Amino acid sequence: MEATGQSPYLSNRRSFMLKGAAAGAGAYGLGRLLADPSSASANRHRLSKGDVAILTFLAAAEIVETDLWTQYNELGGIQDSEVPGGTGSAPYTAALAVLDEDMAQYIHDNTDDEHSHANFINAYLEAHGADPVNLDPFRTLPGSTATGARDIGRLTNLMQLNVDTSYWTRYRSDSQNPDFGDTLPQAIPELAVGQHPAIPRSDADLTPSDHLQAIANTAGFHFAFIEQGGTSLYAGLAQKVNNPEVLRILLSIGPTETMHFQTWQDKAGNAPPLTDPTTGLTFPDLNADGELTQTNLIMPEPTIFLGRKFPICSIIRPTQSDNPAQAASEALTASGLFTGQSQAFFTALTALAQAADSAHRHGD
Repeated sequence: MEATGQSPYLSNRRSFMLKGAAAGAGAYGLGRLLADPSSASANRHRLSKGDVAILTFLAAAEIVETDLWTQYNELGGIQDSEVPGGTGSAPYTAALAVLDEDMAQYIHDNTDDEHSHANFINAYLEAHGADPVNLDPFRTLPGSTATGARDIGRLTNLMQLNVDTSYWTRYRSDSQNPDFGDTLPQAIPELAVGQHPAIPRSDADLTPSDHLQAIANTAGFHFAFIEQGGTSLYAGLAQKVNNPEVLRILLSIGPTETMHFQTWQDKAGNAPPLTDPTTGLTFPDLNADGELTQTNLIMPEPTIFLGRKFPICSIIRPTQSDNPAQAASEALTASGLFTGQSQAFFTALTALAQAADSAHRHGD
């Protein structure tokens, strides 16, 4: 978390990360309970090693989300005491507003939501005798130097992204689902290759032009990419949870990610077709190629689910639960979000993901 408005839960000296994630992925403190351990209530709320691993990975993921959304908010969101930091960039905010006039408010609220998720999960871990997650040692990446952004270390890199836009076609297909091994086409192939900025790198990017609008368009599609990933992550990990209260946490936070995703894919659909004169990146008219890229289809089209013998059904996808945490960390890494991070960071992230994916329901 950033220094301004920092949560005590994200900087606690007992943090998991500062003990060495690779060596300590299985060493979770589980001793302290809020109630008498002999009571039925305490047994109900006792956390298994797997439940702690799941919550630990989710706390780390939410801290990563908070870091990237904070950068977006500093330049393009509402500036207030609720989400402190940054002073805003009028040109970037105006370019984002082309996608929707309420973009600044939505960015602010998404940032606030991710802060709350990270703070809550870490507090819950501590309340049950487990170590909270602290990623502060990895806040080493440079951020934007454009007017409006703070000059502080970041966890994430928003200036060299490869945005996978297959989520766009995935949610519009009525016959393909990644849970069945299907690979969906990219809605914007050029956005998935190269290294495209989603925030202005410096004031040189802030002159209103197709280049600045391309940066804002990239952000719009990146917003949806991030939140659809969280949607599937919570659904996948919920299937591994044992404790009813932990399941309630995942079933309560996960749907907010879905609400974010639907909002952002709707706004991304308003990105104007253009070619970036600086990078050559082209945003096509997505309504010119039929239903698979149609912009106003923001509700999941029914598709195959569980087995092809069943009728198609409108669902979140993917939700297959073998290795959802590793799939999420690999997708974020492939997107360029961590370009410039240390090997220690990747080792820690991998250890957290593997521990979460190793969790299983009792009796499975």
